[in-house]
Formats: sequence, C-alpha cells, structure tokens
Amino acid sequence: MLKKIAILPDISLEMTPAAHRTYLSFLTAIVVGVLIYLSFYGASYYNTSLEERFYHADHSDLKPNGLVGHGLGILGTFLIFVGVTIYMARKRIRRFSRIGVLKYWLEFHIFLCTLGPVLILFHTAFKFGGIVSIAFWSMVAVVASGVLGRFIYLQIPRTIQGRELSLQEVAELRDDAGSRVHSILASMPPSYATELRQKLEKASSSETNQGVLARIWSDQRLISSIASGLKSADINKEDRSLLMQSVRDELALTRKISRLVAMQKYFRYWHIAHLPFAIIMLIIVIIHVVVTVAFGYKWIF
Repeated sequence: MLKKIAILPDISLEMTPAAHRTYLSFLTAIVVGVLIYLSFYGASYYNTSLEERFYHADHSDLKPNGLVGHGLGILGTFLIFVGVTIYMARKRIRRFSRIGVLKYWLEFHIFLCTLGPVLILFHTAFKFGGIVSIAFWSMVAVVASGVLGRFIYLQIPRTIQGRELSLQEVAELRDDAGSRVHSILASMPPSYATELRQKLEKASSSETNQGVLARIWSDQRLISSIASGLKSADINKEDRSLLMQSVRDELALTRKISRLVAMQKYFRYWHIAHLPFAIIMLIIVIIHVVVTVAFGYKWIF
C-alpha cells in the first residue's frame, strides 16, 4: 500500500522591483519607528544615572524586570528565535524549499534579527554587567556580522531560489545582458552608440584589483553619466528604460564575475565567524532565562 506524501505547492512568486522596494522600506520603517518610539518613550529614565533610577517614576516599568522592560526582553528574544528558526527551516528542510523566494526569507530573517536586538537593548535599560554582558556583545557581533554577511551574499549571483550560480552561468547571463545592450544601441544614433560602447568596454576592462566599493562607485558614476546622456538623445522612454536596466545588469555581472571566487571564500569565512557568536549568545540567553524564572521573575504569567 502506497503512503501518501504531502507535497507543498510551489508558491515561489517573485515580487516586482517596485513591490520589493516597498517591502524593504516597510520593514526598515518598522525597525526605525520602534527605535525612535522607545528612545522618546524612555528618554527621561535612560538619561538618569544608574544610582538615581530607583527614584524615577518610570523605574517600576522600564527596569529590566519591570512590566515594560521585561516584556521587551521576552518579545525581543522571541523575534530572534522566530527569525532564526523560520529561515533555517526554509533553507535546510527540503519540503519547505518551494515556499517563497529564499532572498525574501533572508530579508525577513534580517528584519526580525534586527528588531529583536533593538528590543533587548531597551530591555537592558542600557545597563550591562556580568555574564549577560557577554550575551549582549555577542548579539552585537552577530548583528554586525549579519550586515557584513548580507553584503557578501549580494555579491554572489544566485537563482530566484537562492542557488549559487557557477562562473560559466554568470558569464552567460552577462553575455545576454551585453547582447541586449548592443541590440538596442543598433537602433540609436551612431555617434551616441559608439560613445556608449566605448564607455562600457572601458568599464568591463578596468583593473580587477580595484576594491569592491570603489568598483561599485565607479559603475554608479558610469550609469549616471549614461542616464544623463540618454535624456539629451532622441530615444523613446521604453528603449531608454530597457537600455539602462541592461547596462546595470551587465556592469553588475561583470563586477561579480571579477569577485566571484573571492566572495565565495569570504562567505565561507563569514559562516565560521558568525556561528560561534550566535551559539555563545544562545547558551547565555538560555542560562539567563532559566535563572530569571528560577528567581520568580515571570513577567505577567
């Protein structure tokens, strides 16, 4: 008798660029909004010296074991736990591989694991000491390394599902983008087309020992120069938009080809550095929670 195997439907839908920007802006606005609100809400208390906080009107609420302070710690820890769990499940459990686009899960993971530490920061009331300080600074190291890891991740071309592309696959994508550029240039004024081809050839043959950030900055200046030139040329809006997108794709892929091997190596090193801080933070947080509950600090429960 055959067993029925539950297969999750493929719902790996990719957002449009505009929807993706809105999505990222919304997540960023939440983090910034929460940070600003909590800063203003407890400004008077947090600016009071540690010796005098006991007499502050908000001490019973904003102290680490107070109603608000304790709640922020619980919520912040919960958000980090959820952020790590759902991303690891989506990435490593095969049956979940068709649910959503991996990069969106990564971005949501970063959102939760940024908002969580913000809440925990206010849970501490900016008072660090003892073994908990090790967990806090490990958390800071995890967040900081996460930002760096996100930058490195973006430098490695991937499919929609998050699979790393080989050097040959990336080169083929770059050639396709280049072909689109040249096909559009064929319908443009010869003088402008020749000038643009020369700029792109110069950018493609630039020194590979140029720093990553310097190369990005150089490409952005070239894109701005091309965009300014297109405004003065007699080119319809649709062709102009398609050309600019193709130029961006070709430059980005050229840049990534020159750095692919190095970025893959850096990404492996990043995993080695990122994981220990996360494990240290997890162990100490568990100890902190157990000790807190053992001493009777159970918040509203």
